[in-house]
Amino acid sequence: MSDGKNTSMHNLTSDQMPVVFIGHGSPMAAFEDNVFTRTWAALGQTLPRPKAILCVSAHWYVHGARITAMQQPRTIHDFQGFPDVLYQYHYPASGEPLLAQRIVELLKPMEVIADQEWGFDHGSWTLLKHMYPLGDVPLLQLSIDRSKPADWHYELGRRLAVLRTEGVLILGSGNIVHNLRYLQWSEAAKTLPWAREFDQYVRAALERGDHQPLVSYQQAGEAARLSVPTPDHYLPLLYVLGASKARDSVSVLLDEIVMDSISMMSVVYGHAVVPSA
Repeated sequence: MSDGKNTSMHNLTSDQMPVVFIGHGSPMAAFEDNVFTRTWAALGQTLPRPKAILCVSAHWYVHGARITAMQQPRTIHDFQGFPDVLYQYHYPASGEPLLAQRIVELLKPMEVIADQEWGFDHGSWTLLKHMYPLGDVPLLQLSIDRSKPADWHYELGRRLAVLRTEGVLILGSGNIVHNLRYLQWSEAAKTLPWAREFDQYVRAALERGDHQPLVSYQQAGEAARLSVPTPDHYLPLLYVLGASKARDSVSVLLDEIVMDSISMMSVVYGHAVVPSA
């Protein structure tokens, strides 16, 4: 397993896109103005212009590998009980069927289904509304195969890394710590000790450039069990790790736990730090 040990700063090479993991938090982020959304917007303004975005979102967690392959994907409002403005919003990006077919071929002999039903779930559009508000970069989503172990997802990220040389921004969207059972909406919410412990465990491994403890995250014990009660929000990080290279810089953009048990940690490989707004 390659583990990307070099964390020194390098400028992006002219032939390679960065790769990004973003902690997306609540769907309300789509219409909020705060340190998180301002940092996402600043990132979109400073990244090299991608030809397309490939998003691995926690919210497409199904049996089997699927890639959105339609020309005009729908915006999915995959949540309940939020203000009407969220349900009325539609992210205007197009799909990219030729790139979808390229990914199907790239990942053979693994079967990847060219999907015509999914679209953009809130793991993608709530972030990209800030990063690329015009929706003028084609967007694809790749599902997370829930039947596969963590190391399989890391290796799949490695296989996707070649897309970085083709102008594709690989974006993982989830949350390092994501336990809704312990979530508190109150402004008096405090970070739970186990959430901070696991968040720090992940950050330390990222900064060391050591991927193995992140793939085998369960070795962090009770803090990992509580922080990752189901793997859907954690696994997008492994695609990003797999797609990174040893020469990439590692920039932690954000590292804050909100509502007691949601980590907003975000990290970029292969791009200079964007200061928090």
